[in-house]
Amino acid sequence: MEYAVIIEAATDGSFSAYVPDLPGCVACGDSQDEVKSLIREAIGMHLESLRQHGETIPTPTTGACTVEV
Repeated sequence: MEYAVIIEAATDGSFSAYVPDLPGCVACGDSQDEVKSLIREAIGMHLESLRQHGETIPTPTTGACTVEV
């Protein structure tokens, strides 16, 4: 499965990421590469926790794009 990940830059130069289809699944890092790696790991842990607790794995439904203005 592929989940949409939103990455945001902070004013201090760090980055945060979250997964709209997995509430509470977040990561922070010092670079975009680091936050991508950390959110990938967080998604895996999040899904494993859902499985362990017998909860349904959400189907990815969110998409993302950029729009030129």
